[in-house]
Amino acid sequence: MSFERADTFATSVLPGETSDDNQFTEVVKAFKKFILEFRLNNQFIYRDQLRENVLTKQYELVVQNEHLIAYHDELNKKLTDDPTEMVPLFETAITEIARRIITITGAEPDSQFTSASSIPTCQLILLSNDQKISLRELDSEHISKIVKVSGIVISTSTLNSKATQVTLMCRSCRHTLNMKVASSLGAPQFPKHCMAPPQPDGSRSECPVDPYLIVHDKSSFIDQQMLKLQETPDMVPIGEMPRHILLSVDRYLCNKVIPGTRCDIIGIYSIYEAKMKNNRGAASNVALRNPYMKVLGIQTDRDSNGSNGLAGIFSEEEEEEFIALSRSDNLYERFSSSIAPSIFGNQDIKKAITCLLLGGSKKLLPDGMRLRGDINVLMLGDPGTAKSQLLKFVEKVSPISIYTSGKGSSAAGLTASVQRDPNTREFYLEGGAMVLADGGVVCIDEFDKMRDEDRVAIHEAMEQQTISIAKAGITTVLNSRTSVLAAANPIFGRYDDMKSPGENIDFQTTILSRFDMIFLVKDEHDPQRDMRIARHVMNVHTGTHTDEQVEGEIPIDKMKRYIQYCKAKCAPRLSQEASEMLSSHFVSIRKEVKQKESHSSERSSIPITVRQLEAIIRITESLAKLELSPIATERHVEEAMRLFNASTMDAVNEGNADNAKMSDEITKIEAEVKRRLPIGWSTSYNTLRRQFVEKGNYSLAALEKALMILERRESIQFRHQRSNVFRCGV
Repeated sequence: MSFERADTFATSVLPGETSDDNQFTEVVKAFKKFILEFRLNNQFIYRDQLRENVLTKQYELVVQNEHLIAYHDELNKKLTDDPTEMVPLFETAITEIARRIITITGAEPDSQFTSASSIPTCQLILLSNDQKISLRELDSEHISKIVKVSGIVISTSTLNSKATQVTLMCRSCRHTLNMKVASSLGAPQFPKHCMAPPQPDGSRSECPVDPYLIVHDKSSFIDQQMLKLQETPDMVPIGEMPRHILLSVDRYLCNKVIPGTRCDIIGIYSIYEAKMKNNRGAASNVALRNPYMKVLGIQTDRDSNGSNGLAGIFSEEEEEEFIALSRSDNLYERFSSSIAPSIFGNQDIKKAITCLLLGGSKKLLPDGMRLRGDINVLMLGDPGTAKSQLLKFVEKVSPISIYTSGKGSSAAGLTASVQRDPNTREFYLEGGAMVLADGGVVCIDEFDKMRDEDRVAIHEAMEQQTISIAKAGITTVLNSRTSVLAAANPIFGRYDDMKSPGENIDFQTTILSRFDMIFLVKDEHDPQRDMRIARHVMNVHTGTHTDEQVEGEIPIDKMKRYIQYCKAKCAPRLSQEASEMLSSHFVSIRKEVKQKESHSSERSSIPITVRQLEAIIRITESLAKLELSPIATERHVEEAMRLFNASTMDAVNEGNADNAKMSDEITKIEAEVKRRLPIGWSTSYNTLRRQFVEKGNYSLAALEKALMILERRESIQFRHQRSNVFRCGV
């Protein structure tokens, strides 16, 4: 080779550093190109989003899966099939663009990051509209693939710090070593022997086994949280236990959801080795791995509502159909008769259930106090009156619902239980039925068979709509914005007409006052009604339709969607005239109850308090909501009052039906006794009985009642084993 020409020659003397990432530079370039160049309607959505996020010091980028498919199909396939390799590359691409943005804009990076080059790795949050996979269908084929599952979050752990890069130092020779930590669960593996280079003379220092300590100050960490996702009750086959899976979320996805949240999870289905110990203390099941999901994105209903209202949930055609339905005639009658159409009669109960499904308007007052909008209904009555069937139907038709039986439910199962994490030995909360049905309905069958201490647990959930927990050092408040639909039998199994409601109903007034409507469902013997019921039941069993069955029933799926739409779109308020009408009606109810109690030997077991006024307001609002009307008018108030009178007031008056007839007699007997018997005088009981019952045509029951009332007021006293009546006061 000649060296005479004045050219520059180069030769490789030492091999340069070969980076492992060289093979992936093309992929990183493709991802960068996607972020910078993808546009919708001439808007560079990802470039603008990343710029905004970086300037507000949020190092994340939310990417929609279908945008990536539209831009570069092959890239999306690579990402879905090999996410463990591709997600870090995508994040590298995002971080490089973020650094460029900081350099170009000259924005001051966060104080903890001195320059654009040292900003942390930006997080990729992936959202997808792919088909959801059931938790039961996840198997070995899906390992290390991106999958989308849905369920309820039943527990969330506290935040932990997970190392991404650790600095290790040998405890004897002080040799330091930097190591990257894999992002999977399970303990990272550190070198067992010292990795220090040999001395100039070729000798190595004698370091013990496992010499390395972690230097925390020089290591970098990220937030990590563990969630537990359970199948929704409607996805669980009958007779099966609901499945659940561990989720690992980190950085900006932490603290996004709370127990009871229903959400869709997009993530990488992975496995990790759990440190299982057998009885002898040695690790067992070496080859077994536990599944978990490394979460890339969380979609809740609230996210889908987004800024465009409910565009994500309801299509325009559906909205038009619902608005047309809300304006149709006799919608209220049609809707209520579509509730459990195979059950004969019980029209008022079905109308009450219509109100319960829709609910009133919840209000937040300026002083931070909340007024609930959910309606609670209790059906109390004889066996065989289809109470449980109605509950089962409500469970099917309500968008969010949980069915439970009173005997099989404990206080912890209804509210929340405290569990211990087997790995960290920390306590955490697991939501019960009332928490998981947040925003829906809890159907409690056999309500009377619950233990009293368990029933007390739902007092707070029914009125304040929260559940306060103070157990095992955990003090917190969980939301339980649910309606309660309960079914119960009277004390004796059947309703005893000879006894007052107080003797038939085994509930305390504290729980009864929390129910907006209480129905006494009686199995009355009436030949004509029995004949119609028998014909209806035979038709249901033989499958023949009759004229009595309502035409134009609304299908269950449509009802479900319509209820969802009404709840999301409409929150009616009372008009001025309606509120005046309601207040005067409430005063008259209280007056009526007081009058009845004055003639009765005991106070009514079903109290009429301000809660009942609020109940009528809620019923009125729910009737307006059914028609998608923003204002509740007098027409709605009249129907709400009719429903309330047919349910709770009917139950209050039940034992007082005879009292109403006797009240005049009692008043007359009281006045006559006072006139005939001056203060300090006495007479025999037989004389009074002879004069009033045998000669005066009053009933014996009225005389007994009148004397009892006078004795309670301390006007008279009984002496000599009730044979003598002494007048002692006014």
